[in-house]
Amino acid sequence: MGRHHDDFETLVEEARRAPVDGWDFSWLEGRATEERPPWGYARLLGRRLATVHSALDLDTGGGEVLDEAPVLPPLMAVTESWPPNAALAAARLGPRGVVVTVPGDDGRLPFPDGVFDLVSARHPVRTDWPQIARVLRPGGAFLAQEVGPRSVAELGEYFLGPWPKPDPREPEAARAAAEAAGLRVVDLRTATLRTVFHDIGAVVWFLRKVVWIVPGFTVERHLATLRRLHQQIREQGPFTAHTTRFLIEARKPGP
Repeated sequence: MGRHHDDFETLVEEARRAPVDGWDFSWLEGRATEERPPWGYARLLGRRLATVHSALDLDTGGGEVLDEAPVLPPLMAVTESWPPNAALAAARLGPRGVVVTVPGDDGRLPFPDGVFDLVSARHPVRTDWPQIARVLRPGGAFLAQEVGPRSVAELGEYFLGPWPKPDPREPEAARAAAEAAGLRVVDLRTATLRTVFHDIGAVVWFLRKVVWIVPGFTVERHLATLRRLHQQIREQGPFTAHTTRFLIEARKPGP
């Protein structure tokens, strides 16, 4: 498995040239693997969407996850702030009657109060609990899979050394923020999952795409560390890190 028999320069150059647009990770196929959370978020969301009249999906990316839902409610809207992704989402979801919107610079959701039965998000950039509470109707629910604390920390620490600061993405911090916005948390589950890199090209491409793991990453700046990691993978086998995810569901009090 993997391409670690290839030489360092070839692997790095190939990964440096590969496009990293959108939220598609298929370039890593056969080169890196990531365990999935046990709750199966896309299926869970699909089942919920079939039971509501109106729903909003936040930070939808190119609409890939939402498009897996077999049935969408009569009123279905999504938000996406990055223009290339918003265009992808419009092309993919428009034919299914979905309204694609770009949030304002102030982060305010461009919808009236109390209109959605369900608000969802998979790996949102930032969860704005007061805005979510505002657009949910009484009795409505927010369902999300979020990136948890210290995700892929081992890889970040390999390049940067120990992470000193506490991580704000703690599940209990999300619970507290939801409750502060007037919502009641009815489900909160966490998972720690293995992420395995089989060659240095996979590491380079991943760090170019997921920019917050090693802020300011470039091949030139981190060449010596990349060479050392390449050697380690060749001699000791794939590099393993761990991601954390949590599933949260919060309801707005009402009928």
